[in-house]
Amino acid sequence: MRRIGIMGGTFDPVHNGHLLLGKQAYLEYGLDTVWYMPSHIPPHKRDHRIAEAEDRVNMLKLALADQPYCSVSDFELMREGTTYTAQTLALLKERYPDDRFYFIIGADSLYQIESWYEPERVLKLASFLVSGRDYENAGRTLAEQAAYLEEKYGAEIRILHNEEVDISSAEIRRRISEGKEVIKDLPEPVLRYITEHGLYR
Repeated sequence: MRRIGIMGGTFDPVHNGHLLLGKQAYLEYGLDTVWYMPSHIPPHKRDHRIAEAEDRVNMLKLALADQPYCSVSDFELMREGTTYTAQTLALLKERYPDDRFYFIIGADSLYQIESWYEPERVLKLASFLVSGRDYENAGRTLAEQAAYLEEKYGAEIRILHNEEVDISSAEIRRRISEGKEVIKDLPEPVLRYITEHGLYR
């Protein structure tokens, strides 16, 4: 049985925070591999134009080239229309019944997960590895939120103890569009690809 980490997202673009999170999950919980799985049409990100799937995949491949425990999965990109985590995890369990999946998310997603499509199904189909911090206005600490979801849904939730990195793809896109520096936030090959292809200008 393989222990497979799933890093989902648009990766528009992939940045150093994504790479740190995948590496921490791999090391801290003894995963066999981490699959970076770019979304096709994320249901919560219809408010801005997303870079072409080919570009996002190419940037991921460049970013992960020196990390042999990671790979890019086109599992969601091959599906038509809007992709929901519940459906993705169910299809993964069908295709790989002998493997165990660990869904890697940030703390913000753990606080919002009950608003996802079929959250009870999501929380049963995979273990969750959560990175981040307590949210002041959430009403619960991160540990309390994890305990609440475990009791209500029978979920398995573990906390990742990685260095906090305050980076977002949205902020990177904004800075690039304004001609500002982003070299500290991106792997160098990814920044070169963005520059060569004129992305986010």
